[in-house]
Amino acid sequence: MKHLKRITFGAAALALAVAAFHTAPAQADGKSIIVQSTTSTQNSGLYDYMLPIFEKKTGIKVNVVAVGTGQAIKNAQNCDGDVLLVHAKPAEEKFVSAGFGVKRSDVMYNDFIVVGPPADPAKVGGMKDAPKAFKMIGDAKAIFASRGDNSGTHKKEVRLWKAAGVDIKKASGEWYRETGSGMGATLNAAVGMGAYALTDRATWISFKNKGDYKIQVEGDKQLFNQYGIIMVNPKKCPKVKQAEAQVFIDWVLSKDGQDTIASYKLNGLQLFFPNGKSS
Repeated sequence: MKHLKRITFGAAALALAVAAFHTAPAQADGKSIIVQSTTSTQNSGLYDYMLPIFEKKTGIKVNVVAVGTGQAIKNAQNCDGDVLLVHAKPAEEKFVSAGFGVKRSDVMYNDFIVVGPPADPAKVGGMKDAPKAFKMIGDAKAIFASRGDNSGTHKKEVRLWKAAGVDIKKASGEWYRETGSGMGATLNAAVGMGAYALTDRATWISFKNKGDYKIQVEGDKQLFNQYGIIMVNPKKCPKVKQAEAQVFIDWVLSKDGQDTIASYKLNGLQLFFPNGKSS
């Protein structure tokens, strides 16, 4: 965080006035929503890119709570939000079928990858069969850093270990290390420990502490990573700002919103690929 400098009362008042001027279109009539979302969309910089465009067009301020998908869903179930934008389709569909969400729509996709040290102790480099690569990592007892936080990435990872026939509960605390943290912190831990890790590609592209780490496994259709958007059900949560939430969802799924997602790039690389359809 930036160092906070002491300022005079007059300077503080001026700063507040400037801030009020710049946020007036979005907050003049109190229009704002809370989006419960994933760390991957936040850490990638996507929201910093797309939300100012939406806010300028609509005057609706979007406040993002970026946590793991599992926690985001829990928050939404507790009525702490208006919109859910996450990446664990089975859990999203369960959220809707239980009455907590109005409707689920695809938004965009990218993919998961396995990254690891250049020494590649499990010899999985270049593989496209993710479960086989996970089995080889398990057989080699090569260190693996897991988020361990019930996020969308963690849910995907657990499914891959299951497909590989590896008992990660037995390996927990040994070669299998659970950080209980977000994607960025887990990647930092992986690099520090010389461990493999599963990450979404967008976070990897934006990650600044790669060192000599490489993408070791990619290209398996089982690594597909779909994002979905859902309005929190006003019948369950009467305080949901339904009108504003619908405006946001409609924009995200519109040609304008989808084109905005597609145009977001880092180092010339597209991070997300839109596949949403407006209703």
